[in-house]
Amino acid sequence: MSNIVRDLRIKEKMSQEELATKAFTTRQTIIRIEKGEKPSFDVAMNISKVFNVSVNEIFLPKQ
Repeated sequence: MSNIVRDLRIKEKMSQEELATKAFTTRQTIIRIEKGEKPSFDVAMNISKVFNVSVNEIFLPKQ
């Protein structure tokens, strides 16, 4: 699965641990997502709220 989580996190100068805390998940989950693993719906929603970007923009590949 393609996503831009890492790009958004770096743009905001945020560590994986900070993102995990804000998204109510673990750093290990963030690592897996950044490597391309599909997140749960709840985690995807939380990440989109942290960055104020839609889930589709983060997790769906550009056509």
